[in-house]
Amino acid sequence: MKINLIIFLVFFYVTKSLGAAMENKPYHHLPDGKFRNPEGSPERSENVNWSFKTFNKEKKKLDMTLPANFSIKKDIVLKNLIENKNNDFIAWIGHATFLIKLGNTTIITDPVFSKNAGPLFFGPKRYVDPALKLNELPKIDLFLLTHNHYDHLDIKTIRKFPFKDADVLTALRLGKYFTKNRFKNVKELDWFDEIKINDLKITFLPAVHWSKRSLTDTNKTLWGNFLIEYKDKKIFFACDTGYGEIYKKLGEKYGPIDLTMINIGAYDFRPMFEKSIYHTTPEEALKIAQDLKSKKVLGTHWGTFVLSLEPILEPPKRFKRNAKNFGFNKNDALIFKIGQIEKLDDILK
Repeated sequence: MKINLIIFLVFFYVTKSLGAAMENKPYHHLPDGKFRNPEGSPERSENVNWSFKTFNKEKKKLDMTLPANFSIKKDIVLKNLIENKNNDFIAWIGHATFLIKLGNTTIITDPVFSKNAGPLFFGPKRYVDPALKLNELPKIDLFLLTHNHYDHLDIKTIRKFPFKDADVLTALRLGKYFTKNRFKNVKELDWFDEIKINDLKITFLPAVHWSKRSLTDTNKTLWGNFLIEYKDKKIFFACDTGYGEIYKKLGEKYGPIDLTMINIGAYDFRPMFEKSIYHTTPEEALKIAQDLKSKKVLGTHWGTFVLSLEPILEPPKRFKRNAKNFGFNKNDALIFKIGQIEKLDDILK
C-alpha cells in the first residue's frame, strides 16, 4: 500500500511539474519540442496539391531571360568594396545573402554560395552567380542565420567559410551546424532574445515561417527575423516570412524601423495552389514594412533560384508598382542589382 502511494505521489508531482513547465513556456514552444508560428498567424490550407511533376512542368515555361544589367561585373564589385571599406554600406550578393557593414562590424546574412539549394547536387540550381566568391569576401565579423532551409543554411558554404572566428547568431537548435565545422563563437537565440556584438544590439524576433531539412525534422528548429540596432538606426532583416498579425505588434514595440529588408519572391504555386502563406507577395512585404513603421524597404529573396512559379522578374515590378498603396514613394521601395553596394547614408536619406 505504501509503495502504491509513493508511486502515485511521484507521478502526481512529476505530471504537475511538467504541466507547470509547459504553462511557463512561450506560445511558440510546443509540448513535443517543436515550434509554431505566433498567435494569429495564417494556417496552411488542406487544399494544397503539391506535385514535383507539375512544378517542373510549369517551371519549364518560365522565361529565364535576364536584362544585361541584372548583375554588376565582378571587377566593379571588388573595386566598390575597396572604395567603401571605411563606409557603412549594404551589398547584395544574391538571394538572401547580403553584406551589411556597420562601424567596425561586417555582417553576412544567410550566405549561400553553392550552385544549388539542396542536399548534394539536388534542389534548385542558381541561374545567377553570387556577386563574389567565398574567398573574395571582406573580413566577416558577424554571421546571421535565420532558419534551416537549404536556400538559407548552406552546409557547403558553412564548411568552407573562411572566417571561422566570426560571431554566429542563429535560431534555437541550429548551432550544431557551426560548432561541428569549427566556428568558435556560436549563440542560439529564442524569439525576443537580445545580444550585444561590438557596438550593435541584435534582437531575434518572430517570423511567420517554418523549418525542415529532412523527412523527420519539420519545425524542430526555430526560425526568425533579426533587428539590428546601430547608433540611432534600426535595420530589420527578415527571415523568409508570410504576413501575420505579429508585425503590427512588432511595429508598436520596435518601430519605427529605418530599413526593412524583406522577401518579395517565391510566393506563387499555381496551378497546384494559389500562394504560399510562408512567403509574402510583394504587396504583403510592403504591408509588413508598413506595419513596422518602416521608412525604407528593400526587396530580398528573388533573382537567384526558381523556388516558385511567378515570372522571375515579376517580384520587383510588383514591389515598385504597389509601393504607394502602402505609404511608400517608389524611391523608398528599393531594388538592388546583384553586386550593388550602397552607402547606408545614401539608402536612408
